[in-house]
Amino acid sequence: MRGDRLVSILLLLQAQGQMTAKELAERLEVSERTIYRDMDALSGIGVPVLAERGKNGGWSLLEGFQTTLTGLKEPEIHALLVSPSTALLDDLGMASTSNEARNKLIASLPSIYRENAREVWNRIHIDTTSWRRQKEKTVSFEILKKAIWKEHKITIVYERADGKTDERIVNPLGLVAKGDLWYFIASKENGDIRNYRVSRIHNAELLNGTFKRPKDFDLAEYWESSTKNFLNQLSSYEVLVEVMHSILPRITFTGRFARVIEVGNRVGKDWIPVKLAFDTEEEAKGYILGFADQIRVIEPKELRKRILEMAESTVTFYKNEISIF
Repeated sequence: MRGDRLVSILLLLQAQGQMTAKELAERLEVSERTIYRDMDALSGIGVPVLAERGKNGGWSLLEGFQTTLTGLKEPEIHALLVSPSTALLDDLGMASTSNEARNKLIASLPSIYRENAREVWNRIHIDTTSWRRQKEKTVSFEILKKAIWKEHKITIVYERADGKTDERIVNPLGLVAKGDLWYFIASKENGDIRNYRVSRIHNAELLNGTFKRPKDFDLAEYWESSTKNFLNQLSSYEVLVEVMHSILPRITFTGRFARVIEVGNRVGKDWIPVKLAFDTEEEAKGYILGFADQIRVIEPKELRKRILEMAESTVTFYKNEISIF
């Protein structure tokens, strides 16, 4: 295990340039003390590892040093060859390139691994699309990609949540796929970083000016932090209901609007208590009313009254429609 870890440290430092003991410990899931012992071991066998103290310090390899440890273990080969999302690669224009790269990787492997590596494609396939995918229009996708690679400032016309559009000058930092939706990550002139849904970018134009990408920006870390903040800020409207036993599978596979928090034990012959969470009361009313007499609201009691009013309004509406026709 220690030998594998020492190789991993070498490859990480070679790829990243400089890393702190804390960063290495987190990546390798060991203590910082273990990392310091590993550094002593590397130094003892002649590997030129350097320690730079201070706020911006860390461990690095002597400039110009390159390890020739390029051997891959079979599990690592499998990890590299697991099929990525074809739909997302196609969006990026990389589907055929990805296949060619994987073929070249397989061809470069020792024969003992080659056949098993090829079998990975037939054993695991990743599809990120939903069952009824409606592909969103991404009219400016190619310009966004070009701006990201070339580090060009761009002007975008963006549709806000209220339906209005405005024009913004931004510095493109990356693209993130969430499910089968694309988000454009960019910083504003004041340095604030924002997420933009690509399908709501109506137009994008490259500007002549370039920008300097922040050295400490990590797209994956930013997206994880942004997602957590978004979820923490979401409003939550919780409802205690009882549902008919026959529809419980549909409740626990709720899809978009309802989130199942807790399922209780059966009450009597047919009813099961379930705690649900919605973003808003309006979503709760529409969702529960859609199940008619197969869901009954226990709490909050005001919701029962509002669902009744909504049902009565629906009945009155359709009675009037029938009388007209």
